[in-house]
Amino acid sequence: QVQLVESGGGLVQAGGSLRLSCAASGRTFSNYAMGWFRQAPGKEREFVADITWSGGSTSYVDSVKGRFTISREKAENTVYLQMNNLKPEDTAIYYCAADTRFPYGGEQMGDYDYWGQGTQVTVSS
Repeated sequence: QVQLVESGGGLVQAGGSLRLSCAASGRTFSNYAMGWFRQAPGKEREFVADITWSGGSTSYVDSVKGRFTISREKAENTVYLQMNNLKPEDTAIYYCAADTRFPYGGEQMGDYDYWGQGTQVTVSS
């Protein structure tokens, strides 16, 4: 089993930065891809970014390209999401996800089999 815990959310003004962390624990083998999703009130959960098991490939939704960076520290079983130049439309609960079945993640919720509880990010204008 895999347990994921997000941290680093908070309230910031537009243009500010936050770094989210997702720590994985439990019986893991570090051979899984990781992703970030977000969900605003009344909206579907949407893909934000992912990173392959090797860390050699990343993918981002168009709205965050150039502003967000996903990275991972496999030795710590931790994935990060550095968020710069935040905008009010980035306000959402951010969820960390793990894909233990394949090494490359994906952009669909069904591509992942473990999820964290989420961390709130609020960006004021």
